[in-house]
Amino acid sequence: MLASTHARAPGASSEGEEIRDALVITCEHGGNRIPPAYRLLFRSVHDLVASHRGFDAGALVMARSLARAFSAPLAYGTVCRLLVDLNRSVGHRHLHFESVRKAPLAVREHILERYYQPYRAEVERLIMQAVERRGRAIHICSHSFTPELKGRRREADIGLLYDPSRPGEVALCERWKTALEACAPELVVRRNYPYSGKADGVAAWFRARLPADAYVGIELEINQKHVDAANPQWAALRKAVINSLRIALAGEGRGVVRPDG
Repeated sequence: MLASTHARAPGASSEGEEIRDALVITCEHGGNRIPPAYRLLFRSVHDLVASHRGFDAGALVMARSLARAFSAPLAYGTVCRLLVDLNRSVGHRHLHFESVRKAPLAVREHILERYYQPYRAEVERLIMQAVERRGRAIHICSHSFTPELKGRRREADIGLLYDPSRPGEVALCERWKTALEACAPELVVRRNYPYSGKADGVAAWFRARLPADAYVGIELEINQKHVDAANPQWAALRKAVINSLRIALAGEGRGVVRPDG
């Protein structure tokens, strides 16, 4: 599934309008849906589809919360990343799961045409619209990561990924990290962790096509140990992320609403 929404916060002020047109939220791994036509390709790996390999638990909830809070456009995919990873470039070795890579070329081409290309085209439309309207897009990609990988525990609650060679991304992540630590001092926030911000992905694709003064791409990574709808700490973490981003964006001098009390 590809979906795109244009969130509107009730009673958004003119300050909110400024942010709405600059900020774009995306979620590439929002679900683990396997369309019926491809279920035979995954008949022996149901557990894998349901795991962190299949989707980013909590990432779509976080993305929707951000979009509502900032009245920002949101694009998200819910097709399983094992079928096609919307955050990988065509030709990347992890674009498809092994069983899909072994499928006939026509099958893979249809998957790209049906799921991958429409998603990428919609994200590009939203980013370019923001650039045309405000001169610069601030793109937040919502992701999450498993607390442990290959027997090693991840030592962070939140990761902020960016390209160190892009001054706008460096500055925004510095402010966002500082604000997060002030809003939620119990959380461990790390930059370019647990992945490199320069790795292949949607943000890297835009960096190669837009100058640093026109595009700021940040990947937000949430530790999946916090993702629990029944746990009030999950809601508190999302509020901290939103409020700290407001503070960080206010440092741009672009008139962002102040964080909640």
